[in-house]
Amino acid sequence: MNPKHLTLLVALALGASLDATASGYRFGSQSVSSQGTADANGAEAADASTIFANPAGLSRLEGRQIMGGVTAVVPHSTYQDAGSTRFTRTPTGGQASQDDYVPSVVAGPSLYYSQKIDNQWTAGLGVFVPYGTKLDYDNNWAGRYSLTNIKLESVNINPSVAFKLSEQHSFGFGIDIEYMKARLGQAVDVPGSIAAAQAAGSGAALVRQIVTLGGNPATLATAGDAHAGVEGKDWGYGFNVGYLYSPTPDTRFGIAYRSSIKHELKGNAVWDFSTVTSDAVVNGVLQAASHHANSAARVDITTPETLSVNAFHQFDPKWAGMADVTWTRHSRMEDINIQFVGAGVGDLVIRQHWKNTVRVSLGANYKLDDAITLRGGIAHDDAPVQGDTLRHAALPDADRLQLSFGANWKLTPASSLDLAYSYLRFSDVNGNYTNNCNPTATACTGNGETTRGTWKTRLQLIGLAYNYKF
Repeated sequence: MNPKHLTLLVALALGASLDATASGYRFGSQSVSSQGTADANGAEAADASTIFANPAGLSRLEGRQIMGGVTAVVPHSTYQDAGSTRFTRTPTGGQASQDDYVPSVVAGPSLYYSQKIDNQWTAGLGVFVPYGTKLDYDNNWAGRYSLTNIKLESVNINPSVAFKLSEQHSFGFGIDIEYMKARLGQAVDVPGSIAAAQAAGSGAALVRQIVTLGGNPATLATAGDAHAGVEGKDWGYGFNVGYLYSPTPDTRFGIAYRSSIKHELKGNAVWDFSTVTSDAVVNGVLQAASHHANSAARVDITTPETLSVNAFHQFDPKWAGMADVTWTRHSRMEDINIQFVGAGVGDLVIRQHWKNTVRVSLGANYKLDDAITLRGGIAHDDAPVQGDTLRHAALPDADRLQLSFGANWKLTPASSLDLAYSYLRFSDVNGNYTNNCNPTATACTGNGETTRGTWKTRLQLIGLAYNYKF
């Protein structure tokens, strides 16, 4: 395949929807060759995708190299409700089971380029997906007051450079230019608000207002949910650094750091009460009583930094082993405060209070012959969620075990294909999340719901990449 054509295909694919497969919101594969070893090969530096794992590895690459790949994500997730309630502590009703709220297949692309400048300097450029998720629950599922849908898309453009001080020591540095776009939707508990108003004695005033405006108050008995949607986007900037130590030609140790990135996602919030009842007047009165109107919106997010330590050793001409330990400062992700700018209402808060996590992976390469190298790896990744009461429907994350297999197939002396397959088994987890705000409050925004149930997830990754040296 012509490298120019491949580059175009990857660039077009950047708009694809995504699903989070690594801890937190991180997308699970930035490199097909790394995926084949369960991302244990940070110190291997076998191709241009070392830009993501450790930019110091660029110093090991000769000439010019390009690598373009795509990873298909095939998830299967289910949810079973265990008694979700409104803020009035009555059942939310709706569908108790969900088995189609994740996409059947999504894809995440990656593109890397490296060029050796002289005996000491090598430059490169990486384009990859750092974060992503896409969940679409049914609009009438039992947990709709916490979430109906969420979509997070991102792209990181990572120019990098490496300096080879000696045969033993190399250093790398990169700049991260990251685009992030997010959209979130949830139902608005109008029936619960009406019941609360009637119980508090203010229901009669609501009826009088409807009658005065020419509406039919009888439709209040048939009121359904309203819907809220928030979206925002932003560019953010960070950096990554790496060091590679090679005490012998067959042994390498690496350390790499990727910084946090601050995003100010700015966009709009839309409140739709148009289908709450069949009476437009009643719908308008209910929306006014909710104090919610369309407005600008903003969400401030700081992505977590990572620190990785890894090793690689070539045991003999056929066998190589490798390992990686990555620490992620997920505690950066505390509450998500959605601000409704200029609307005169308080924030919608998603409580997280995540903990820092550690991912451990082991991998191996086996050179079958001059054309084919086989790969394999296993990894365990912690979830940042601290417990059932902080497990929100937007990210019902769980500890997971990953088993990966892969291969590199040399097509010509200058080109090769990477293939990878991974199976991820997530621990079954329970959620018992309560929103601390409810529709009767004015200092904050929220439904006051409790979403209580069990999530089960299994996932497969299938990766294909093309490498070309020239």
